[in-house]
Amino acid sequence: MKLKLWIGLGFATLLTACSVPDQEERLANQGLPPSDFVGDKNLGRELYSKNCASCHGLMMNGSTQGPPLNHKVYEPSHHANLAFYRAVKDGVRAHHWKFGDMPPQTQVTPKDAAHIIAYVRVRQERSGIR
Repeated sequence: MKLKLWIGLGFATLLTACSVPDQEERLANQGLPPSDFVGDKNLGRELYSKNCASCHGLMMNGSTQGPPLNHKVYEPSHHANLAFYRAVKDGVRAHHWKFGDMPPQTQVTPKDAAHIIAYVRVRQERSGIR
C-alpha cells in the first residue's frame, strides 16, 4: 500500500514538474512581453537612457562602445523588433559593426525592452527610417 502511495505521489510530482508552460510563460522564456502588451515610448526614453545610452549614445547616434540605433541598418525591415528582443535577452555577435559583441542585458525585462523598442522606433521614424 505504501509503495502505491509513493508511486502515486512521485507521478503527481513528475506531472507538476513537467507541466506545459502557458503562452505568457513561453513568451517570457523567449524574452518577449505578454502578447497584448504595448510599449510606452515615454517610459522607453527613460529606460533607454538608463540601459542603452552608455553604448548606443544618448541620441542613438552610437558611441565608441556601440553602434547607432538611429541608422538605416536597424530599420524594421532589416532588424525587426524580434531582433531587438533577442539582443537584449541573449546578446548578439558583432556583425554590422566592429564594436565587439553585445552581452545579454539581464537587467532589462521583456516589458522594459518593449518600451525601449517603442522609443527607438519613434526616434527612427522622426529620422526618416521606416
